[in-house]
Amino acid sequence: MYAFFNKIMLNEETIKNLINEAIIGRKNSYSPYSHYKVGAALLLENNEIITGCNIENAQYSLGVCAERVALQKAISKGEKSFLAIAIVGGREDEENEFSDYAFPCGACRQVMREFVNKNIFKIIVAKSINEYKIFTLEELLPFSFGKENL
Repeated sequence: MYAFFNKIMLNEETIKNLINEAIIGRKNSYSPYSHYKVGAALLLENNEIITGCNIENAQYSLGVCAERVALQKAISKGEKSFLAIAIVGGREDEENEFSDYAFPCGACRQVMREFVNKNIFKIIVAKSINEYKIFTLEELLPFSFGKENL
């Protein structure tokens, strides 16, 4: 499977590298309440990868998802061109293979909608380096509301 984004090709090697980076990022998860660790790896247009992990809080609503951490880190560095994100997640006793796919929550999908090009950006959800699915934002957030609707 190949998808061209400007001069960067999202091929199997790139996808697997992105998933591996998400697995590595997951190790920093702070999840003492749910014991569900999530990692995300965001691919920038310049081929840089920025990782994120979920960070929980005793006041549950103040926690933040791995996807938003990665996006916020990138945006705070002045980056605004995103190509793809890989997401992995599972119980804390799972290491490199997960029992299920960790899809982005509704809040993460809406934040992505604000900052990514929905015609280019790909969302990769993975159970392992070799077992993954790729979606567009439109597939995961149909009929979305964005700044062009204002």
